[in-house]
Formats: sequence, structure tokens, C-alpha cells
Amino acid sequence: MKRFLPQPLFYLAFLLTGCVSTKDVKNPLTTPTLNQSAPISANKDVNYITQVVQQVGPAVVRINSTRIVAVSPQDPLGRFFGEQLPPSREQVQRGIGSGFIISDDGIILTNAHVVADTDSVSVVLKDGRRLQGKVVGVDRVTDVAVVQIKGTGLPTVKLGNSDSLLPGEWAIAIGNPLGLDNTVTQGIISATQRSVADLGVPTERVDFIQTDAAINPGNSGGPLLNAQGEVIGMNTAIIQGAQGLGFAIPIKTAQRIADQLIAKGRVDHPYVGIQMGELTPDLRTKINQSDTGLQVNQDRGVIILGVAPNSPASRAGLRSGDIIDSINGVAIQDIKQVQQQVETANVGDIMQITINRNGKKQAIAIQTAALPARDIN
Repeated sequence: MKRFLPQPLFYLAFLLTGCVSTKDVKNPLTTPTLNQSAPISANKDVNYITQVVQQVGPAVVRINSTRIVAVSPQDPLGRFFGEQLPPSREQVQRGIGSGFIISDDGIILTNAHVVADTDSVSVVLKDGRRLQGKVVGVDRVTDVAVVQIKGTGLPTVKLGNSDSLLPGEWAIAIGNPLGLDNTVTQGIISATQRSVADLGVPTERVDFIQTDAAINPGNSGGPLLNAQGEVIGMNTAIIQGAQGLGFAIPIKTAQRIADQLIAKGRVDHPYVGIQMGELTPDLRTKINQSDTGLQVNQDRGVIILGVAPNSPASRAGLRSGDIIDSINGVAIQDIKQVQQQVETANVGDIMQITINRNGKKQAIAIQTAALPARDIN
């Protein structure tokens, strides 16, 4: 389970972004072979949560991973006396996560941090079968990964629509928290479109679903379900020290990323290369009183706080202090709108950006590039 540490001030390093060849893997997201069972309805004998678990539970899997890492010996005194340290030794790290099968040919969605940089992956089904997993692709930027297993009679989930979620709807999480297999928790959708700014996680490019269904380490990659038993999100994060706060990647986002991972084993994320802040009267005052020489005459909007060297923004002539007025004709009010506009672009697209610089509007064209590998954590 990935833990997020809140940050008091949000500067989004606009990372407007891996991976095995997958020519022999068909794409189940564009040609779905999903379980199309009838919607679940409660009856006097079995409540709807039990029905959801009975229908979906067999398709939720436990993912065991191992990594071999080099461990350096710790001998601080020996170094001072010129003693030769023993060589580094290898250590096996083991991890546990969750996932869910989306197609009968064994395609599984899970979190990238569950299977990234692993030496081996095994998948345990609810019926006890243990199958070798192959990592098809990993996208660290959105924390989505695809794993494939080979088996027969594999159960599958039904994917729902995360775009239409409303706060207050029921939410059910199934996974393996703290190694406790097939654990079920229930709550509601607490909020939608929680941005990275809300969580203080500038490297994640996802608007999260927030839920109060209990999510703990080991739930990573497991499904968040609606009352009809459809997957609406992939559980991924908790905020350290918080209670009753869990977050999931919307299934529409996970589908989009998985499509690309299955097709080419990687995801190319558009990159512009700016740091941004949302203007407030307080931020305006701080900027105007700083020694940067910048003077801002408005206290609403999105201001560029920094431009990465040799980035598309730098080549196009954007500067610190520029205020983004519109992108491709869409008026910009907040950082989320900027991110959404860039995420809808493809790498290499030309974006028309109107800025306010020292009280004067200017039109600037920027060609997006692929996110540099150094910025993929």
C-alpha cells in the first residue's frame, strides 16, 4: 500500500509521464470478455454486500512478489580505522498486494508499486490455485500495472463507469490487507476527483476516488466496487496518520493506462515542464514582496512558478510569473484544468496557450514531449 504524506504547499512539477513486449497478448479492454451477470439486488436472505462478494470475490487475487536487493554492510567504526568492509550481500524482499482478473485469458490489473522491479510474481486465486505471473507492463506515473497468468476457467470481474460516481454511493473493497486474504470492507464514496494537490503528491497524475471503506497495506491493486458488483476503482493509497481515508484510481483511468501497457508495454505521458501555483491574495502578496522582481496584479488563476530547463515550456518561451489564461480555447481557473487539458493531448501535439505577462496577453504554442525517464519515480 502506497502511503501519502501531506505537504503544506503544492507545487506541481508538471510531469505532463515499463515493460515487456506484448505482441502475443490480446487486448481485453477494447474487446472485453467480462462477466456479464445480472445486476445484484438484495433479498431477505442475503444482503447486497454478500451477493457482491459471492460474485466478484473469486476474481480478486493475492499477488506475491519478490525482489533481490544488494545490502551494504553497516560497520561505521571499521571505516575510520581503515578496515576493509565485507562485500555487499543479497537480500530477498517479499511483498503482498491484490489484483483482479478482467479477462478469461488471465489479464490482471494491479498497482505498479506492487510488481515494479520484481524478480518473480506469483498469483494466488481464492480457490487456492497458485499461478506464475508475467508482468506485461508498469506505469509508475499513474501507479497502474498489468500482469498475466495462464489458467482455465478463470473468474472475471465486470468493469463499471467511474465517471458517473457521486459522493454518498456505497463502496465495497476486497483485498488482502496486512496479509489477511479475501478481506471485505464496506463504506461510501466520500469524494471524487481528489487531485494530487489535495493529497500533496506531485508525482501522481490521477484524480482519485476517496472512500471511507477500510483500506490498509496489502489492499493495493484490489477492486473498489459499487452496489451492483462492478469495479469502479483500484485501491491504491492511504494517508499516513489518517483514519477512514482511502483512495482509489478510477477504473476509467486504469483501463486507459492498461490499454497502452497491453498494446506496447509502456505509457507515453505528455510533458510540458512547468511548476504551478493557484493564486490567492496571500500568495499574490508573497510574490510581490519577494526579491524575484515579479509583480502580480490578480489574485485568482494559475501562475507559473518555475520552468524546467530544456523543456517544451522553456523552448516555447514561458517564464516564471506568467499567468495561464486559457489552453486550446478553454478558460483556466485552477491547476486541475491545466492538467486535464494536457492529459487529453498526445505526445507531440501543439497546444495553444494564452498567458498574461505583466498585464498583457500573449499567445504561445507549445509542442508536448514525452515525460523524461528521470521524472518517472
